[in-house]
Amino acid sequence: MELLHKTLTDSILKVYFDVYNELGYGFLEKVYQNSMYLELKSRGFYVEAQKQIKVNYKGIEVGEYYADLIVNEKVILELKAAECIVEDFEYQLINYLKATNMEVGLLLNFGKKPEFRSKIFENNRKNFIKNP
Repeated sequence: MELLHKTLTDSILKVYFDVYNELGYGFLEKVYQNSMYLELKSRGFYVEAQKQIKVNYKGIEVGEYYADLIVNEKVILELKAAECIVEDFEYQLINYLKATNMEVGLLLNFGKKPEFRSKIFENNRKNFIKNP
């Protein structure tokens, strides 16, 4: 079975490794976010940085968060510059997917060693009012 948005996520991962290989480890998350944004844009992707996502509870807005990057209106990128990926980062990304009509997210860590996780949360499993 073909993974959802596999071609797009493979392309994003190539950009991630290119940026990691250029910058290495040790910068703040914002440096990596800006670099990913510039590199994705230069390769023809539609990229939104720090896009506000509203979170609803039983149809009532209860808060918001700002996605690091959204690519082609299909994939949420959550960027980290931590020692390693921890379980809390993965839950954070899953919750971001729950709050949107996007189904695919990539957690990209610019740690001592590059590491990533891919998360899928299909819209047909979401049981709340979705954001437009």
